[in-house]
Amino acid sequence: MQYGFAIDQRTCIGCHACTVACKTEHQIPVGQFRTWVKYVERGEFPATTRDFGVMRCNHCTDAPCITICPTKALYKRDDGIVDFDGDRCIGCKSCMQGCPYDAIYIDADTHTAAKCNFCAHRIDQDLEPACVVVCPTHSIWVGDLDDATSGISRLISTNPTTVRSPEQNTGPNVFYLGADRAVLAPLDAPVDGAYIWAASDPHRLDVGKDLAGDPVSQARTTYNTAHPRPWGWRVTGYLWTKAVSAGALLVAVLALFLGIDLGLISTVVAPAIAVVFLAVTGLLLVTDLKRPERFLYIFLKPNPTSWLFWGSVALAAYAAVAGLWLLLGLAQEIGDYDASGAFDLLRWVTLPAAALATGYTGFLFGQAEGRDLWQSPLLFWHLQVQALMVGAGAVAVAVPFVDVDPAAEQLIVRVLVIATVAHVLVLALEYGGRHATQHAAAAAHMVTHGRYARLFWTGAVGVALIAALVGAFSWSGEPLILAVAAGLLVQFALVAYESVFVRAGQDVPLS
Repeated sequence: MQYGFAIDQRTCIGCHACTVACKTEHQIPVGQFRTWVKYVERGEFPATTRDFGVMRCNHCTDAPCITICPTKALYKRDDGIVDFDGDRCIGCKSCMQGCPYDAIYIDADTHTAAKCNFCAHRIDQDLEPACVVVCPTHSIWVGDLDDATSGISRLISTNPTTVRSPEQNTGPNVFYLGADRAVLAPLDAPVDGAYIWAASDPHRLDVGKDLAGDPVSQARTTYNTAHPRPWGWRVTGYLWTKAVSAGALLVAVLALFLGIDLGLISTVVAPAIAVVFLAVTGLLLVTDLKRPERFLYIFLKPNPTSWLFWGSVALAAYAAVAGLWLLLGLAQEIGDYDASGAFDLLRWVTLPAAALATGYTGFLFGQAEGRDLWQSPLLFWHLQVQALMVGAGAVAVAVPFVDVDPAAEQLIVRVLVIATVAHVLVLALEYGGRHATQHAAAAAHMVTHGRYARLFWTGAVGVALIAALVGAFSWSGEPLILAVAAGLLVQFALVAYESVFVRAGQDVPLS
């Protein structure tokens, strides 16, 4: 059994009765919507046309919001309805990144995720959803799509239909009859001015300047709802602090494998950096939750399909490894305990723990089906390179304050320079070639030629190249002042890039 919607845009008059009924039925806060009507216009006055589109959750067959939710707050019922349990939600907003349809929002009253749930409470009482009951033109159809004799199945089978974002392969179960392409494909109709009844969403208006739109139809969105970025500066900061934490200890592990003695850097400084920056990472993640008091639900009510859950496990495991490394190092430096044998064993555990701690984000972002820029197959490896770059940079800043061998200084500087060059090369691969989808191409254009171009080229690329050049002048380990300068510069370069990467990925409109 699979419940679904059919929206007949041939008869829809754009009256918003469905929106009002939905808000009344579910007591939705002002300014938030589970279903809404989008307006798209084309042509110039007086030869203009207007098309409508009823937007809502698509109750996907393979719902990415269910996969990415770390606490099973989103789930699929036996009748195919994708419902949510607000009592399990921690407000991580990952479901908003997974949804390719802008269907999920954080309720302003409960601070938990919410969306159209097909009026499941009404379905359970053999009643139709509120939006269906009030539609004056019977433009909204519901029923069992698996039942060939149902009215909705007969309607769909005898008329041409379209769905939103079919390239996402989510199996949407909202079918549109007679909908204009520009209504369903937001990149074809960017916002280019004020809405007909209200001031347009400032974010959408700014982003619209970077979207080419459809040059033939010149379609434009003239009425829609606001959809701000779910993730902000805390996620940018988390990507940086996590990279520093993992990278610092990876440098120490690399030195052990190469037989180079880093001295106090290996035993205390690197693990201390790892522990401190990992603690900041955890703080950023918890404070970014809309229900931070529920953060333990990730472990107490886990969803094993979510990389947000497995990422939390990876961070916890890495925290244990880094903490153990630091304790052993302190015991050796302060207590005159020979921990060399323990370090030889611990390096084999630390290497995968650190790599997964920094790299799991690549898999998590891969589950964010609504953000095509983040779907890169290079992301996991890019995160490793970034970790080595800023981890070695952080260690390089500490080198002048401890007594280390010249060979140790050389290793740190060379890891810093090589990783920085590799980072820039990956950026060239990511943004210099073609992109798999129109969505990813639009986001990449914002990065390289649009609203983020200045920060990307000067802050992310330019500063990274300067850091590599400065570091190269201290390739032999001297002068240390240049290594310190390079170590500081790469921190700025990565923060600049992550700021661009996180924002641009969320800027392409989905509805």
